Amino acid sequence: MNDNDYNDIVDQVLAQIGKHVVLGLPLGLGKPNRLVNAFYNRACQDSGIRLDIFTALSLNPPQPGSELEARFLAPFLKRHFGQDYPRLAYADALAAQQLPANISVTEFYFQSGSMLGNAAAQRHYVSSNYTHVARDLADRGVNLILQLVARRQTGSGWEYSLSCNPDVTLDLVEELRHRPDKKCLLLAQVHPDLPFMAGDAVVSEAFFDQIINRDPEQRLFALPRGPVSTQDYCVGMNASALVADGGTLQLGIGSLSDALVHSLVQRQQQNETYRSYFSRALPGQSLIAAIGGHDSFDTGLYGASEMFLDGFMHLYQAGILKREVFDDESLQTLANAGQIDEHTNLEGRGALLDAAFFLGSDDFYHWLRQLNEQERPRFRMSSVGRINQLYGVNPTLEKLQRQKARFINTCMMVSLTGAATSDALKDHQLVSGVGGQYNFVAMAHAMRDGRSILMLRSTRQSAGKITASIVWEYPHCTIPRHLRDIVVTEYGIADLRGATDEECIKALICISDSRFQQQLRSRAVTAGKLDPGWTIPAVAAANSPANLELRLQALRAGGLLPDYPFGSDFTSVEQQLVAALQRLKRLKHSKLQALSALVRGGPAAPEALARMGLTATRRPRQWLYARLLRWALR
Repeated sequence: MNDNDYNDIVDQVLAQIGKHVVLGLPLGLGKPNRLVNAFYNRACQDSGIRLDIFTALSLNPPQPGSELEARFLAPFLKRHFGQDYPRLAYADALAAQQLPANISVTEFYFQSGSMLGNAAAQRHYVSSNYTHVARDLADRGVNLILQLVARRQTGSGWEYSLSCNPDVTLDLVEELRHRPDKKCLLLAQVHPDLPFMAGDAVVSEAFFDQIINRDPEQRLFALPRGPVSTQDYCVGMNASALVADGGTLQLGIGSLSDALVHSLVQRQQQNETYRSYFSRALPGQSLIAAIGGHDSFDTGLYGASEMFLDGFMHLYQAGILKREVFDDESLQTLANAGQIDEHTNLEGRGALLDAAFFLGSDDFYHWLRQLNEQERPRFRMSSVGRINQLYGVNPTLEKLQRQKARFINTCMMVSLTGAATSDALKDHQLVSGVGGQYNFVAMAHAMRDGRSILMLRSTRQSAGKITASIVWEYPHCTIPRHLRDIVVTEYGIADLRGATDEECIKALICISDSRFQQQLRSRAVTAGKLDPGWTIPAVAAANSPANLELRLQALRAGGLLPDYPFGSDFTSVEQQLVAALQRLKRLKHSKLQALSALVRGGPAAPEALARMGLTATRRPRQWLYARLLRWALR
């Protein structure tokens, strides 16, 4: 399609809905960028048009923040996203805080950290549970939805799938059905590479007001796979032992989730080595025997997750994601009892995963496209209203399907009384958003055998300093203390459900880093929340990065802790450069350390320097970059 084709579509839509466009766009992958840009550009050209965009997770390839980053990113971005990837114009304008006066962008979830300090984005953020977004869109008068879809030929004609984003679209269509006064156009653009997904995502042609069957010329946005640290691996290992065979799993995104999935795969395929990790005493270890285990998976797991991501693909390929669910109470009861094969011929035909949206790597998208006709119906996409809560048509069935649920998410901080901070800072600057985290935490409390698990790094490094992530108090929280459940750090497990404040404080101190334990203990004693005579147990007092390495010794010796556990989109040289650039980034907080690195330099690194275009250093700045880079590559 060319610009004139898109402009014709804009003209047709404006003729139907007028010059005030309230545009709803899918979260993440499902945005038809060129079509969206056509509406944005028209509003830029015509100030008489009012364009209000409501969306989340607006994805653009990253922009480099320094010359060194530019040298690294330029070749990678060209290779990974293509030469002519259509950037979202409104997202670039928002990032630069240069939106025209007649255009607004409201988001309910940001790419993590991308909008810190951006006044325009922060002021227009909407704090909504994922399950409430459709309602909020309707309240704002949404009158246009643009979405990428998949299609396939059947004996009776074309069939369409909302594919990566049935999440809000299905809920919104249902919401608008109850508001006949609200009129909204739904335009779909078929993407030839978008996987056709089963479940409620499958819709007829009549579902849409218009279908554009022309190639959007837009690569599917693929997330580059990142490294996993020692700290992350320990968090993932600890959480993996809380997952019960025959249970249900929900996952988030990021390196902690990658570490968890890798640990579950090791539990399944390298069980003896996996068990060696737990041979040393671990705070909170008794909970593993009560609700989890170390054995490999016999019955397997079922996925019920708002997000379908690479991790579930790896669990399926490892023979872990294999517990079947059926949309019938009697059949599900048989399945839970392990008797489905005795009484029916349905074994092998149940669903293995239900999700609301997907986003991942190129390999993940390729795998989804390659699912055969027997596999495809087992991975179902549905509305977020169905996935993220138990208020659907049949809550009893959903509880049966989601037995032994482990809803596993990440957070940034936890207070000593169990409130978790996952989305924002103390000055209300949004880092990301609530998303569905609150939904899953509350759902865990509504299920007899469900548990919410929040994974947390006990320390973080910022501005050259190491600070604690378990704190006495914090002005903002995402999950209130009355919904506290399980918190997992690299040092252990804290079971907080039904605990008194003192029990909660003790458990969290025991999984914090030893460098901060006495300070936390003193604050709790001063506040009258902790017995002054309580002493930190010896096993917890030994919480240190050095002891983590001892715990991981057998796994590391067996080569089971790779930097990139599921492969990488970077070459081997680029992987070295990623680590080196991270080291250099930390230097900017200390001029003395930067000077020391410059003086020391490092051994020759011809491949890395050539990749960065720093082989011939004719200018002083290039010489400095090359020398610092050699130091960081040591």
